Amino acid sequence: MSIGARSSLGVWNFRSTFILALIAAAIGLGNFWRFSYLAGVHGGAPFVLTYLVALLFVAVPVLIAEIVIGSHGRSSPIIAMDWAVQRAKANGAWRLLGWMVTLTALLMLSYFGVVSGWSLAYINKMQSGIFAGASAVQVAAEFNRFLASPEEMGVWFTLFLAMTMGVVTLGVRVGMGFLFWLLFPALVALLIVLIGFSMEHGDMVTAQSFLFGYDPWQFDSQSVLAALGHAFFTLSTGLGVGMVFGAYMPERVPVARTVVAVALLDIIFAMAAGLAVFPLVFANNIEPNFGPGLLFISLPFAFGNMPEGEFFGTLFFVMIVLAALGTAVCLAEVGVSYIVQRFRLRRISAALILTPPIWMLGMASVWSFNRWSEGVLGTGITAFQLIERLSADILLPLSGLLIAIFVGWVMRREVLRVEMYREDEQIFALWRWLLRWPTPLAVLAVLVATVIGIL
Repeated sequence: MSIGARSSLGVWNFRSTFILALIAAAIGLGNFWRFSYLAGVHGGAPFVLTYLVALLFVAVPVLIAEIVIGSHGRSSPIIAMDWAVQRAKANGAWRLLGWMVTLTALLMLSYFGVVSGWSLAYINKMQSGIFAGASAVQVAAEFNRFLASPEEMGVWFTLFLAMTMGVVTLGVRVGMGFLFWLLFPALVALLIVLIGFSMEHGDMVTAQSFLFGYDPWQFDSQSVLAALGHAFFTLSTGLGVGMVFGAYMPERVPVARTVVAVALLDIIFAMAAGLAVFPLVFANNIEPNFGPGLLFISLPFAFGNMPEGEFFGTLFFVMIVLAALGTAVCLAEVGVSYIVQRFRLRRISAALILTPPIWMLGMASVWSFNRWSEGVLGTGITAFQLIERLSADILLPLSGLLIAIFVGWVMRREVLRVEMYREDEQIFALWRWLLRWPTPLAVLAVLVATVIGIL
């Protein structure tokens, strides 16, 4: 396959666009509804330190490996893996890895888009004032009413998916490049405003004690696994995002140092998000939790019972939607890029081909909360739970494990060194050693623990 055929998708002109793209992929819902809660219930500082180590020595090496594959192939994940397998003269079965990461990204997009649609709907709900002075019971009842309405959920999911595909169809520079340049400063500005609101109206002392305290008795082996799992998930590793952005990466980028900087920015953003969220939770005497219960019940109740809460609650959900849109665009691009290259179609045609199956999968998740709530084939496991477990709990760590093994053991050292030529020999050697030994063992531990937990 020629270089021209492999590099037909486009390249960003600036290193900063590549960095902002990786940040957009990393900053998602997990930063707002998961990390801070995990830190609070797993001992505070010990968990944060373990998470930082896991981020740098497990997630970062795998993301660098993905970028190397993408940069080497200058293609979508499927075609980049095909090229890497050819160059390495490896077993043809490794080509399936490109299909696996693409499938994982699209499965995650289908249910992620549904939850992001909830956030889009809650922008409208917050600014309408329906939560003003509402009790916790009333807020929970509104969320349950929303989940029971497939029509309402479907409209907001469809709108969010249309927004995502609209950005992707505009291209690598005009669409994604512009979004990523807009996204990060907008998220930072909104976060600063919301932290200021939390400092004025929230219980910052209790929140800081919860998030950053030191309680070694709450830290155990499950805490280590939680830190490993969240570190791997938060950088969008194992989804092919690193591969597709590696294909668009400009020359002369120090990949390892760039990814480390993105990882550190991600953890800073996650901790700052905790300072925006949990002071409001504690100020209203709400038990801290995570997931949909935090975003769509606890926080609307908190904002609804504070001065100017409707305005700042609306800003909060705008921030959530922007963060979710960045992640969704990254996931969609993994599939769209392949169709554009493989069939030589325009982006709008590729998006029109890809949207219907994603929409149908997403609607299966929508119906999981109402029409199909009894589960798939009477198993009690809904389509939403099945897709989430298959993609996030099984395929995601499995893809990361295989990427580490392929790049660490199958790709030739001289090929990797060419892609990492801006890094010192010591950094390159450390990265390759991590990728061969500690990283795959840690990812395998997460995968085994997850499977045991599901079974």
